[in-house]
Amino acid sequence: MKNAVLVLGFLFLGLIVAPVNRAFAYDFGDYRSETLVGKAWKSLVDSDLDAVLAYTNKCIELYADQAKVMQDSLHAYAEGSNTEIFVYWALNDVATSYFIQGDAYRKANMMAEAKTAYEKLVSDYAYGQAWDTKGWFWKPAEAAKEKLAMIESGSDLDFGDYSSSALVSKAWKALGDKDLDDVLAYVNKVIELYADQAKTMQGSLTEYPWESKEKIFSYWALNDVGTAFYIKGEALKNSGQMEEASEAYRQLVEDYFYAQCWDPQGWFWKPSEAAQKRLDDFSESSKEVKGSKS
Repeated sequence: MKNAVLVLGFLFLGLIVAPVNRAFAYDFGDYRSETLVGKAWKSLVDSDLDAVLAYTNKCIELYADQAKVMQDSLHAYAEGSNTEIFVYWALNDVATSYFIQGDAYRKANMMAEAKTAYEKLVSDYAYGQAWDTKGWFWKPAEAAKEKLAMIESGSDLDFGDYSSSALVSKAWKALGDKDLDDVLAYVNKVIELYADQAKTMQGSLTEYPWESKEKIFSYWALNDVGTAFYIKGEALKNSGQMEEASEAYRQLVEDYFYAQCWDPQGWFWKPSEAAQKRLDDFSESSKEVKGSKS
């Protein structure tokens, strides 16, 4: 009887201790909003839904009130220098937390929960902006609206973290899968988000950057937008849409000539030169067809 009581006692203690241990299973670091968001992003990459929720909910718990005050003080997205936008740090990080939650739920195929998180972001923290470590801000609410539209349509298209590199990688895969619709979705999103930065980088150059791999990678927007146009041309060509393919190749050559694409085997190649070769081949084929008709 005594042993039975002891066993029941240990079981009872286990029920109490287990949740407590669970609560302390995550390291919240210094509890700053940017720290919690950084940990949430990593957990999203790791497909760890529990960790995502632990970090994002802690950020929301601590900073939602400040975020709401900041949101209510705005009538549009904050503009100006990075420092001026960072002033709205609580709004930015709470908005980003809801976006990460939505993506984590969507990744886990929990669409109702994903929809709730995205809708909360759009309704309550619409003017939040997320910082990309490459040096620019993007708008989680706008991305959330796209995700909501995808959920409504049943689309499983995923723009990931909206970085140019991730979108280009997905476009390459879609090209390999011969999925024209997905290719166009990914490359057009790259162009929509990064074309202005790419043109600025193009305008700053008079020759291909060559000094080092790091130097070439510093022109990331130009490289990825140029590569996106090349992928677009290839996908349209493969589907028999030669005029549309030619337009994509021409836009690459004319507007993003100095773009370079990294091959994972360890070298850069030049999409504009490959695009010009395609255009020359098209022109030669056209001449041959005209010659045969005459």
